[in-house]
Amino acid sequence: MSEAGTFDTVRRGLSLSPELRSGLAGTVGLAVLQMSGRVAVPIAVQQGIDHGINGPSGPDPAVVAVVVALTLAALAISTLCGYLMTRRLFTVSETALGGLRSRTFRHIHDLSMLHQQSERRGSMVSRVTGDVDQISQFLQTGGVQLLLAGGQLIVSTVVMFAYSWQLTVVVLLSFGPAIGVIRFFQKRLAGAYRTVRERTGVMLGAVAESVVGATVIRAFGVSGRTARRLDTAVDDLRTAQQRAMRTSVLSFSSGEISAGLALSGVVVAGVLLGVDGDLTVGRLTAFLFLVTLFIQPVQIATEQLNEAQNAVAGWRRILDVLDVDPDVADPDDEGVELPAGPLSVRFDDVSFRYPGGPMVLSDVDLTLDARRKYAVVGETGSGKTTFAKLLTRLMDPAEGTVLLSGTPLTGVRFSSLRSRVVMVPQDGFLFDATVAENIRFAEPSLTDDQLRTAFTELGLGDWLAGLPAGLETAVGERGESLSVGERQLVALVRAYVADPDLLVLDEATSAVDPATEVRLQYALDLVTRGRTTVAIAHRLSTAESADEVIVVDAGRVVQRGPHARLVAEPDSIYAKLYASWLEQTR
Repeated sequence: MSEAGTFDTVRRGLSLSPELRSGLAGTVGLAVLQMSGRVAVPIAVQQGIDHGINGPSGPDPAVVAVVVALTLAALAISTLCGYLMTRRLFTVSETALGGLRSRTFRHIHDLSMLHQQSERRGSMVSRVTGDVDQISQFLQTGGVQLLLAGGQLIVSTVVMFAYSWQLTVVVLLSFGPAIGVIRFFQKRLAGAYRTVRERTGVMLGAVAESVVGATVIRAFGVSGRTARRLDTAVDDLRTAQQRAMRTSVLSFSSGEISAGLALSGVVVAGVLLGVDGDLTVGRLTAFLFLVTLFIQPVQIATEQLNEAQNAVAGWRRILDVLDVDPDVADPDDEGVELPAGPLSVRFDDVSFRYPGGPMVLSDVDLTLDARRKYAVVGETGSGKTTFAKLLTRLMDPAEGTVLLSGTPLTGVRFSSLRSRVVMVPQDGFLFDATVAENIRFAEPSLTDDQLRTAFTELGLGDWLAGLPAGLETAVGERGESLSVGERQLVALVRAYVADPDLLVLDEATSAVDPATEVRLQYALDLVTRGRTTVAIAHRLSTAESADEVIVVDAGRVVQRGPHARLVAEPDSIYAKLYASWLEQTR
């Protein structure tokens, strides 16, 4: 698909930020009024010279005084209009771009896990932060200048024609070639600054990985290699910026040449017209002032061209994200609510593959009854976690249907699905907040006393009391102030207070010490009581306590049944898995 042009990108960008269009006429009107004040200076010069200094009866101080007073009044009004216009533009742009930032974030959040995993996280963060910031910076600096320049160009051109159409033609002809040159470089700048924004995303991704992975980097002694990788990303960004700036400088130089031609042409033509008596000294002097006012907007336009293209590149990258339709979409008003009561699960000939890869799950056909505990086991890479993601609709199957209590998941509103189905992921992700705030993500209305009761009911009251500040203990970014097992305890309490009808546990005890596993197992028994539970099990102690075990091998369900029966089957996959696990735990 061909890349959208600059005009189309700006048009679509404005359509996503209607606040920028509201009151635009008033803002432009204020810009024209401000520029009219600037034009008052050359008019005052002309009137002062022709009627005050070179008047019919000689110099007339009274005329000069009146001209000066009117000019000061015009400049005062112009300054006030400029202040009002700038304040209005700043307020509107921040409001509009704040909405664009939120809209982009929500859209990224709505994209499927597959799409998010295929994009560098630094690049996605750059869309919401750096790209929007670039647009904001341009609108509040370059945008103001270009708006003022546009008003100044219009007003100065009109007044120039009023003074001398011949000299105005000279000025316009001088800038004719520059317009063609600027348009030529504009196309190149668009591509150059798109590369700059892309390299910025790559650099942010490299920086983020270096910070988040600092422990691994130090443990393996690869600081030098990581630094070289980061240096490469920085150098690539610098190279892209330098290439864009070189193109911008060439464009700016064409404007400078045209300005010189215009001034010299006006002087020569003006002298000739003056000799013929068609132009007074005051008018020629005023016209030279007007040429300066005309040149300034052109120079500003060439100077701001690179910033404009940088902003357009940012807008284009944001639109690229917003143009991606979520492949796991909320049916919203067209969707249905899950049936009340306990939830059963049905996988109806479900298959799944990641883009460009082989089948991860094939022809899965099974039913899970409500209010029973199921353990899904298998070798690493067998498809267990994919099973959990399909069950919670983090992804949709390539073939077949997943149903809860007879209702296809694709037709269930997210509001209903997320309130009735909760997944506790393997890493027990926590937000950079307190223990209490992390649990209230599931139920914001809970009081501190209710939170303490939840910990006590799960047998974790003594653990909570042992934290430095109890519920107000800060967990750090990604919960890294707590151990892996402690993060899982908090995540489990969060799932408990959500009170789901279907609980999905993705290897919740896979990376904890034996003492924490005992706490977790006790809490799990309480959390799972009375509700449908599907546990992706790495440690087979989880399978021992399940009502039924589902064995997945190479993407297919090969066994199911109670632990005791499956382990007794000689040479079965589950019996081998269990024997291997027992060997490792001795």
